[in-house]
Amino acid sequence: MAQSAQLPKQKELFGHPVGLYILFFTEMWERFSYYGMRAILVLYLVAETASGNPGLGWTNAEALSLYGTYTMLVYVSSIPGGWIADKYLGQKKSVLYGGILLVAGHGILAVEQMWAFYTGLGLIIAGVGMLKPNISTMVGGLYKQGDIRRDKGFTIFYIGINLGAFISSLVVGTVGEVYGWHYGFGLAGIGMALGLLQYMLGQKYLKRVGNFLGSSTDPEELAASKRPLSKIEKDRVIVLLVSFLMVIVFWGAFEQAGGLMNIYASEKTDRTLSFALPFIGNEVPASWFQSLNALFIILLGTSVAGFWAKRKLKGKTATSLFKMTMGLIIMGSGFFFMTAASAQFQANGASAMYWLVLAYLFHTVGELCLSPVALSYITKLAPLKYASIMMGVYFAMTGFGNKVAGLLGESASELGEYTIFTGIAVFCIAFALLVLVFRKKLEKLTHGAEDNEREMLEQEEYELADPDIN
Repeated sequence: MAQSAQLPKQKELFGHPVGLYILFFTEMWERFSYYGMRAILVLYLVAETASGNPGLGWTNAEALSLYGTYTMLVYVSSIPGGWIADKYLGQKKSVLYGGILLVAGHGILAVEQMWAFYTGLGLIIAGVGMLKPNISTMVGGLYKQGDIRRDKGFTIFYIGINLGAFISSLVVGTVGEVYGWHYGFGLAGIGMALGLLQYMLGQKYLKRVGNFLGSSTDPEELAASKRPLSKIEKDRVIVLLVSFLMVIVFWGAFEQAGGLMNIYASEKTDRTLSFALPFIGNEVPASWFQSLNALFIILLGTSVAGFWAKRKLKGKTATSLFKMTMGLIIMGSGFFFMTAASAQFQANGASAMYWLVLAYLFHTVGELCLSPVALSYITKLAPLKYASIMMGVYFAMTGFGNKVAGLLGESASELGEYTIFTGIAVFCIAFALLVLVFRKKLEKLTHGAEDNEREMLEQEEYELADPDIN
């Protein structure tokens, strides 16, 4: 993303601007609310109306259809959300208004009425559209162009996302499954309210980012928001659009987690423990498996980022496109464990929990190679005046991937899980290999956007290792 070469000095904490941690906790609570609701949504839809914890009694296909449409719209709404920020509000105000809509949406979901159910989903769709692309763009705005800390900053931010997801899958999932679905929905709303509150209290650390360009006093920013795109900027946009195809494929596979894999955990996995746990007994709630991805990200996030940094220092290929293709291959390979689980179910009538654990492990490593890297990549390549809308397009592609995930999940009722899981694995790997064939040609179109990162990383490593530098 085109930026001024220098940013005014910002207060720092642990080597990063304090504003990063304000955005970290805002997104953590937003993801707590979203993933908490997501963990129980499909389970609520398919729960029998006459059960002890009554749901809507929908079929699996009906529930997965709604899930796919809803999650698609959540992310597609990022396009108008980014456009509104770029044209009228700026990113900072858009995040604020998005948070307000989310609090209202989750709160309404706690009401046990169908009008409240659909109204709540609608408000959440609008709220995520306003908040999601703009808060991510603000993270990139904290760093000057070429600052090697940007990728690390996005990794820290991404850990915040998954800290919220991890906590919510356990807490909201347990409350929803054990005590009542609508109590779970309401708890998700409380989490979003906390995130909105701390975002408002932390505004003093975000004064220089996320402001509306139309009211900027910076001559360079004003010029960038008015002039037509240059040849270099157009080429970089082309690369971003091609990379977005990988995003659709990745999330079309990955988002089986909230749909088909969620139902598989509930209906076809032996979740019995040899000992009892407080509040839940000796059966692991199906929604708990949703927390594995977030837990693995928290545990492995910095290690994966460190691996790529060391690889770059050694002069080996570690460009963003290469990381993303490797991520797609690793994530796709994880579905072979679900193939094995399906085979075990066909043979024994139930599959072991460890297949799900292994699948989520591979999915997580793949995600760490692709998702935070893609967010950072957008802020490196997107033109300044289209910063938020390009981030919105990225999340829209994520939304289309979610819809693909729902369609694939629906087809499992006819084709069977074994065929779906195996097909996903093979397609993801084949698509990633195809991108690798054209990787170098695509990277030429970035016009050196990442060329100086190795030198900056070497300097940073030298400074950290020098005992004489305070």
